[in-house]
Amino acid sequence: MTKYKQDQGRLARMAAFWLMALLCVFGASFLFDQLVASSSMRTPIAGIRIPVISVDLSPAFLISSIVCVVGVYLIHRWQEKPKVADLLINTEAELRKVTWPTMEEVINSSLVVIVFVLFLGVFLAFADFLLARVVRVLLRV
Repeated sequence: MTKYKQDQGRLARMAAFWLMALLCVFGASFLFDQLVASSSMRTPIAGIRIPVISVDLSPAFLISSIVCVVGVYLIHRWQEKPKVADLLINTEAELRKVTWPTMEEVINSSLVVIVFVLFLGVFLAFADFLLARVVRVLLRV
């Protein structure tokens, strides 16, 4: 089993794989918690405790571990499909073309946005206050 276009799009492939693998681990952890909530899945098998992660070897742990390993394997296989691999390769190529702003440009742009939002907030508060007074006068409340 060789990788499709192995030397291309390494960063995008790696980022996509690890993000999806973390999602799979989170799902397996949630599954483990749900299985432990049931009393039959909580009992340890022959009193065995896994020392590195301090978890009892139970049916819940075995099921969630198998689901996690199979999920990560399927994610890896899915990423090797030519259509998906080409998408990730093209994504990385496009990101390399982007001209990223400097820190000074980011700070200046952020200040402009903050000042504009504050100005707009004050303007809307004043307009609301003024319109409320006009409505009170018209309705004579």
